[in-house]
Amino acid sequence: MHSIVEYKGLKSDYRCGYCSLANGKAAVGMWAHTMTVQDYQDLIDRGWRRSGMYVYKPVMNRTCCPQYTIRCRILEFKLTKSSKKVLKKMTRFLSKGEGANESGEPMDSINEDTGIDHPSATCLSEVDIDLEKPLKIVSLEEMPNSTEVAENPQIDCAVDTRDQSQKHSSTEANASTGSFHCFKPGQGADPNKPPCRKAKDIRRERKLKKLLQKQQQTEMSNVPQNQEADGDAPDTLLLPHRSKRPNQPKSLEEFISASLSSDAVHHFEVRLVRSSPPNPQFRATFQESYQVYKQYQMAIHKDPPDKATEQQYSRFLCQSPLQAEYPPDGPESGYGSFHQQYWLDGKIIAVGVIDILPRCVSSVYLYYDPDYMFLSLGVYSAIREVAFTSELQKKVPDLRYYYMGFYIHSCPKMKYKGQYSPSELLCPETYEWIPIEKCRAKLDQSKYSRLNEDPDAEDENSLQNLSKVLILHKNTVMPYNVYRRRQKRVDNEAVIQQYANLVGQACAERMVLYRN
Repeated sequence: MHSIVEYKGLKSDYRCGYCSLANGKAAVGMWAHTMTVQDYQDLIDRGWRRSGMYVYKPVMNRTCCPQYTIRCRILEFKLTKSSKKVLKKMTRFLSKGEGANESGEPMDSINEDTGIDHPSATCLSEVDIDLEKPLKIVSLEEMPNSTEVAENPQIDCAVDTRDQSQKHSSTEANASTGSFHCFKPGQGADPNKPPCRKAKDIRRERKLKKLLQKQQQTEMSNVPQNQEADGDAPDTLLLPHRSKRPNQPKSLEEFISASLSSDAVHHFEVRLVRSSPPNPQFRATFQESYQVYKQYQMAIHKDPPDKATEQQYSRFLCQSPLQAEYPPDGPESGYGSFHQQYWLDGKIIAVGVIDILPRCVSSVYLYYDPDYMFLSLGVYSAIREVAFTSELQKKVPDLRYYYMGFYIHSCPKMKYKGQYSPSELLCPETYEWIPIEKCRAKLDQSKYSRLNEDPDAEDENSLQNLSKVLILHKNTVMPYNVYRRRQKRVDNEAVIQQYANLVGQACAERMVLYRN
């Protein structure tokens, strides 16, 4: 089965959803009628990203807010203090019902980028391709002459003089009003009492005392048992020694399981349902899921009721070009597009839209019931998706990355994605993955940067042979060289070359480009 796409070309000078610049955005896009998961995996590794059936790629050196593809290596994932805080908050709520009155951040989703700025709402296909009709295949070998070669960011440290300025201003105020406090001289310190000491000195002394006691106990516990018989027993009494296991930090799985105890006040579960093609569970919960989306868009993105329509929801978050694939060595769920539904006491409170691909789980979007904003469901869902990716990796060793969409260094709403460690950014010129620590200093200086420090590095998957690009014309798949020979007039070769450069040689030889 081929991936079938229509290249739409460049769309520029439209409003940016991040900096609100009226004409700052620039991106190329294509409409995907159908797409294999391997092709989409290779495309997102070249900076592409889907929104519904539309697949787009920001023009990095031209757009106002360059969007760098970001991924997290889940085998080395480390929970931050803020992530642990969110997990503990969820555990307290589920087990004891605590925290329902707390406030939460309304914009804490890991994948808000497609919600703020997705062009799929206005970009539709202009042709109707019958995917069930078999395609004729013309091979390249059938034609003669068919092989022509066409971080350490700088931190400004400043002395905090706030307290001093407050004292100074207070003194000036008293002087201006003419009010002064008069204190009577005291008799001094009581010579019969010990001298005053600072609290930090007392704490330091206690800590040293405990360390000495612990060291003595360790030394005494290491004395051989027959030492007393030799007359070398110490004068002090040997205390029983318990071998203590060093404190091990809780794993992500332990944090999650702690919130799912059988005696919890609330019942909570996460269900995975295939959204494309929709399975019976997805169809049965479609309306409930849509109502949560509508509430979310109205409360968080301030959309009017007539904008978050059922059709818009379906086109944006339910339709997908990805084919459902079930290879024997793949995950039990198979590959493709899914919704992860978060159920609390029998109702949906959040939905995470994800794609399961050969090397990653790609986060598409998250929406949730605004009444549960206090649970920080954006952060919580990202952590659960990391844990889900880790579970898939046990069955599929190559599936070891969690893709978080786009990272925008100049936008705080997207910049915080770099806190998920360890993360990597995709170099926009060589398409190699660079640790984010090495990128921050460059991005502090310039919004757009070649992240790869090797000046000799190049795009290894760049276009090498235009003649091998596959074309779909009149229900027949053929190499571009054959297509060109069959045409009475020369087609726009520059457009096809631009498309092939952007998708890379490998995808250009596998995907089929529809030409009218």
